[in-house]
Amino acid sequence: MRHDRLPDGFGVRIDPKVRTYSGGRLLVGGTPTRLLRLAPEAAALIGDGYLEVTDPASARVARRLLDSGVANPRPRLLPSLEDVTVIVPVHNNAPELSRLLSALRGHTVIVVDDGSDRPVRIPEQRGNRCRITVLRRDRRHGAAAARNFGLRAAATEFVAFLDPEVVPRTGWLEVMLGHFSDPKVALVAPRILAMDPDSTLLARYEHTRGSVHRGRRESAVHAHGPVPYVPSSAVLVRRLALLAEGGFDESMAAGGDVDLCWRLDRAGWRLRYEPAARVAHSNPVSLRKWFAHKVTHGTGVAPLAQRHPGLAAPLSLPIWTGVAALLLGTLSSWGIVGGLLTLGATMIRLRRVFAGLDNPTRVAAIYMTRGFTGGVWRLASAMSRHYWPITLLGMLCSRRVRHIAITLAMAEGLADWFTHREPGSLDPARYVLCKRLDDVAYGAGLWWGAARIRSAAALKPTLPSN
Repeated sequence: MRHDRLPDGFGVRIDPKVRTYSGGRLLVGGTPTRLLRLAPEAAALIGDGYLEVTDPASARVARRLLDSGVANPRPRLLPSLEDVTVIVPVHNNAPELSRLLSALRGHTVIVVDDGSDRPVRIPEQRGNRCRITVLRRDRRHGAAAARNFGLRAAATEFVAFLDPEVVPRTGWLEVMLGHFSDPKVALVAPRILAMDPDSTLLARYEHTRGSVHRGRRESAVHAHGPVPYVPSSAVLVRRLALLAEGGFDESMAAGGDVDLCWRLDRAGWRLRYEPAARVAHSNPVSLRKWFAHKVTHGTGVAPLAQRHPGLAAPLSLPIWTGVAALLLGTLSSWGIVGGLLTLGATMIRLRRVFAGLDNPTRVAAIYMTRGFTGGVWRLASAMSRHYWPITLLGMLCSRRVRHIAITLAMAEGLADWFTHREPGSLDPARYVLCKRLDDVAYGAGLWWGAARIRSAAALKPTLPSN
């Protein structure tokens, strides 16, 4: 039985996007957006938006804020670095393995040689040496099996998985390790950036929008949140929690990291994305390999949809947003009237939800507008990414659909560039070009994976009622 009480000294801070009302007793935010009501005594503990755990009462409030998604953790207690084993699965990748090991300082490392043509040889180390053990397997079993092999060989409380293609930056482990002072946390992942972001066009794109990139904002990790999963290229886990869930699924050719995140979440564990911890990742070497990687990424969705019904849906859209967008998209008089009536009815319903707030009409209007515009952008993204074969067919059959699709594809691409732009990143035109190529590759893999297992589960959107 787990003891989930947060330790004294642990802090939580209200997320900047959360709005407070009625003297801090009502909080609106999180993903999905929710209204959290606090007792006056609980609201008084938060003060200026920060709460430190000092007793059982403050621990309960802090836990509720974390579990509701309206606050982010600020741990102060740090488990020992001696409690971490770094596991590196490798197959015929000696140069990058050597580069990774040279970046590690004083760690306990298990290198799992997954049937390399030539047995792995550890280069001589200087300075702050790591304690390195090589475990060789005579034939290749795959990265998931190699990680599990190393996991079973480790004896520490925590395990960090690093692929040979990555190089951790200074302080990467300490920043993530603090999160485990919360006994409910099982997994923490760093921000993964391009190793040489200025080398090529694709490297500059991957630096801000790559498959392993999860953005600049810290977040909880769960299927319907802003960070639905984290890649296994670099991740820190609680060893016993991972063993209890059976480790990585060795039968999955793609999507095993997604499956692991969702299994841990379903088991009641908490997962975090920590962008303050940074790890560099090798850049794609060619357009062909980059495109093939995106296709492979898409093919992994269909098996996930069968294992986790509803979680792998390409589009999750409140039904009122879908109805309003469909009606307004007709550009007809009756469609516009119907769309406006749908939005009006939604606002009335939200006003009832926010009845306890100051000026509930204004608050309802704000969140209705945010919900609708966010839904429209998700729909535009899905049309260009997950459903581009259907969009293309519609464009060939209808001039109106063609005009709408092109406009939405350009607008969504520009909005995506504006959201994810970094200093020195691509200009809007080349960014949108790379984004659309990314979408075509991923969408092709998605449809191919669904056809291969003869299941449309990965293509079905979900339409929750709120």
